[in-house]
Amino acid sequence: MSILFAKYKNYTIFLILLFFLVFLKTINPSFIQSISYLSFDVYQKIFPLNKQTSEVIIIDIDEKSLGDFGQFPWNRSIFAKIVENVNASNPKAIGLDIFFAEKDKQSPEEIIRAYNLIPADVAGLQNIKGPDEIFREQLKKSKSVTAVLGSNVPSHGTYDRSPKAKFLVKGGDPKKFTYSFPHSIGSLEKLENSAKGLGSISFLDQTDGIIRSLPLIVRLKNQLYPTMALEMIRVGSNQKNLYVEMNEAGINRISSRPHKIYSDPNGIIWIRYKESLKNQYISASSVFEGKFNPSIFKDKYVLIGASAQGLFDLVKTPLGNTIPGVEVHGNIIENILDQSYLIRNPNTYLFELLFSIIVASVVFFLSQHTKPKYSLLIFFGSLIIVIIIGFSAFLFKSQLVDISYPIFMLTITFLTGLYLRFIEENRIALANLQKEAKLLRERELAGDVQKSLFPDISKFKNFLYAKNIPARDVSGDFFDVVNVGKNEYFFILADVSGKGITAGMYMAKAASIFRTISNLSYPLEKVVFTVNNELVEAKFKGMFMTAVFGKFNTETGEAIFVNAGHESIMVFDKEKNFEFMKSQIPPIGILKYSTESMVKSIATNLKEKTFLIYTDGVTEGYLSNGQELGVEGVERIIKKIENVTPQNIINSITTELNWGAEKLRDDITCLALNIRNTELAKQK
Repeated sequence: MSILFAKYKNYTIFLILLFFLVFLKTINPSFIQSISYLSFDVYQKIFPLNKQTSEVIIIDIDEKSLGDFGQFPWNRSIFAKIVENVNASNPKAIGLDIFFAEKDKQSPEEIIRAYNLIPADVAGLQNIKGPDEIFREQLKKSKSVTAVLGSNVPSHGTYDRSPKAKFLVKGGDPKKFTYSFPHSIGSLEKLENSAKGLGSISFLDQTDGIIRSLPLIVRLKNQLYPTMALEMIRVGSNQKNLYVEMNEAGINRISSRPHKIYSDPNGIIWIRYKESLKNQYISASSVFEGKFNPSIFKDKYVLIGASAQGLFDLVKTPLGNTIPGVEVHGNIIENILDQSYLIRNPNTYLFELLFSIIVASVVFFLSQHTKPKYSLLIFFGSLIIVIIIGFSAFLFKSQLVDISYPIFMLTITFLTGLYLRFIEENRIALANLQKEAKLLRERELAGDVQKSLFPDISKFKNFLYAKNIPARDVSGDFFDVVNVGKNEYFFILADVSGKGITAGMYMAKAASIFRTISNLSYPLEKVVFTVNNELVEAKFKGMFMTAVFGKFNTETGEAIFVNAGHESIMVFDKEKNFEFMKSQIPPIGILKYSTESMVKSIATNLKEKTFLIYTDGVTEGYLSNGQELGVEGVERIIKKIENVTPQNIINSITTELNWGAEKLRDDITCLALNIRNTELAKQK
């Protein structure tokens, strides 16, 4: 079990994280809701409703009105005059976003009670029509809607009110799904009885105080009430009934002919706000004094409410601004009239969750199996797809799709995936470093062993010089010189295919065979024959070497060579006239020889001549200008040398190639032979 966990540790961690994120979304605590609300608010901030006209006019209890009429609440006769003036313009409905829960302090009965007047003193006063009565009469004459508010505690002086709207229900009981309050707060009984409608102004509590949604119907003391906006539309349409259609999930649709509103199962709609219009507001004092164009209210839905800061009826909206609470009801009226309200479909929630799980899984999987730059592209691509889906649903379907939490899930899972991969790759890298350090020690040891196989070239410095500069720790090139008798020498210079330790092992094998066979003083052809066949039988898979074998006599200058697939042998005289001896047979180790006659040799006399052989690391080596040296470059170097000795030739070539580059292109190995060297003559 522990082995299985170790193998799939990253995926196990991912599944635990994914389960936790899904669980969080399922229980949906307030901070998770706040994440979801971010996208809902962004939609409206980027694409608010942009309307230049409105079906709603707001009579504003503003600072100017408070200055004209004094502190609030005002005498009811002021409201009566305002309603009378508005009603004269024949509006659709008048909604009062104000409570009139107590009798007017200036009514006759309140004056009698306040001053303890006796009947003889108030004989005439009792016959005076009070402000409440004047206001009641105006409410009765108009298509007015008063406000009611759900409450969790009983209100002093309240009565058993009943809704004005009659609900016709199809398919179930909406009371099981609506938000409910055990008590209600409203206006005086006689005022509510005179109004044509009674509308709820209850908002749902939001953790951040932003009003995004509102219940179209609520249950107050087990009775259904429509929201202020819906009740005004019912009254304005001269309808008695509201229709509620149910389905298995709850409330599906609420209608006030001819308007049909689709809500969530709890009867909630999400408000789409428009930018506030200055011409939508008119001061209450201006309406009271009749200083307005009568046509402004004709066939309009008129709301009376407060914007004055001292009355504390200001709310925050998703647009990021603060507006009077009465304007929220105005937005809902317009949303219903032009069907611009927003929908939060329960099925959308399931889609969001499944989509997030699938995309998060794909992104995590790719973060484990692709390069970070590709997984990063896929991650950002997924974010773009989520954003496009969300905004498309908002703009074309008025659907609210939560993109904030899916983005949150994707980001968390992607970053977790990258972190886990970083940890895993660090572990692998550390293991590789340890292996590399071990291999480096082995290569250094192999390199030291290899160097010990090279001959002590100082013994031949009067007539022969050679050098090997490995490109790596272990070289694939090698040379050897064996003295087999007086003035008689065998030599080899070879280039093994491949690099590294395997090439070094192949080289060591070849060098060992060459030295052993050379010491037997066999003819050169037999030496080559034996080395080739031994290497073929050694079965180094896919490996071979190019080589120049040679035998020379320092006294007579006689020499014989075998070029097995190697670079051409360079020979030049003291006037620096160059000639080249090309390869006659294939590289060593490819094909087993059946007879020694398959080995082709070249005989020549090297007196008064210089002999030079090198590996392709010389001709293909880079100069400091980035160009390859080439055969022409070797000739150029030699022509510049005044005192032509084997050591000067080799040092000049290797200095030109080993100019300080970070890494050589290939091993550099070369060998020069000059039997006419004056030092040799002195030695004799």
